[in-house]
Amino acid sequence: MAARDTGRAGREAPDVVVVGGGVIGLATAWRTALRGLATVVVDPRPGGGAAGVAAGMLAPVTELHHGEETLLRLNLASADRYPAFVAELTEAAGTDVGYRACGTLAVALDADDRAQLRESHLLQRRCGLEVAWLTGRECRRLEPMLAPGVRGGLRVDGDHQVDPRPLVAALRTACQRAGVGWRREAATELLVSGDRAVGVALAGGDRLTAGQTVLAAGCHSGALAGLPPEVAVPVRPVQGEILRLRDLPGRPPLLHRTVRAVVRGAEVYLVPRDSGELVVGATSDERGWDTRVTAGGVYQLLRDAHELVPGITELPLLETRAGLRPTTPDNAPLLGPTALPGLQLATGHHRNGILLAPITGEALAASLTSGELPEYARPFHAGRFAGDTGRRVPA
Repeated sequence: MAARDTGRAGREAPDVVVVGGGVIGLATAWRTALRGLATVVVDPRPGGGAAGVAAGMLAPVTELHHGEETLLRLNLASADRYPAFVAELTEAAGTDVGYRACGTLAVALDADDRAQLRESHLLQRRCGLEVAWLTGRECRRLEPMLAPGVRGGLRVDGDHQVDPRPLVAALRTACQRAGVGWRREAATELLVSGDRAVGVALAGGDRLTAGQTVLAAGCHSGALAGLPPEVAVPVRPVQGEILRLRDLPGRPPLLHRTVRAVVRGAEVYLVPRDSGELVVGATSDERGWDTRVTAGGVYQLLRDAHELVPGITELPLLETRAGLRPTTPDNAPLLGPTALPGLQLATGHHRNGILLAPITGEALAASLTSGELPEYARPFHAGRFAGDTGRRVPA
């Protein structure tokens, strides 16, 4: 079915308007449309946003941090859904999304890094996760191009990857074929009537009314005019820089799986693609809305990556990019109904937007059709920073 440009004055209002056409907004729109709700996505550039800069690691185990055990359960549940999600999306869109069940190797370069990795291993084991501790020699057997100084590592076969750019392209196509409409302009204000959200005003002057509104605008979610005081959307931008390189033609790839490490306290990862591309990231800086690539960020990434895989300096550098992660105070997403009837949130996914796309789309589609979040999503309810318990679900 062809895409529809809907919602102008005089046209029938859709059931749902999704503000934001990044990976989360597109997954939500696709799943919602498949449930039979007329859905429109509002975004000047659907498919843009943080996904264009993301590395695409599906890493619930190696991304685990102390205090995030509840988020771990959501991350694991979404990772479990990924193979079926990819199969359905590939069939719907007719394109590959670069999903690889290749596993991850987290390594340590010195004694301090090794001690930190041991702490991570203990936390992972306490959480019942399948992780194997390897010696440095065992790490190099798996990945021969690792530096000789690698002191040990963790083999995590369950942490996989997907290529975010083909993923969002496939989601756009799947949305179009499911009948999702598009308004390729910015939403400027939430429309409220009778103590209920009824849609959004658009930059071109139109008012797009809808039965329900989903705010999925990433870092910009809290900046929409018209949000009432009782709806807290504490999402801030956290900048990250990445590099894209390419393996040399005629030579075997440098790496066969994702490799991660902490080097002098800074995280670095290398994600090899089947295409021969190698993604290196990611810095993490509180720099507001600044998306300029810095010489220092590029230097840090290349320096740390070179310590892990010395051969990386021979590869051609294809691209440097900086993006903004939408981050909440507890690094977990805001999902589902708010204190304002008719308004739901799907934002604040921090480093896990690509990983959580399947389960977010599923949870929001369920909430939009039934008025209630599924049990697995309730710890991340949209009202938790506004004093709402999450048990009351506005009609």
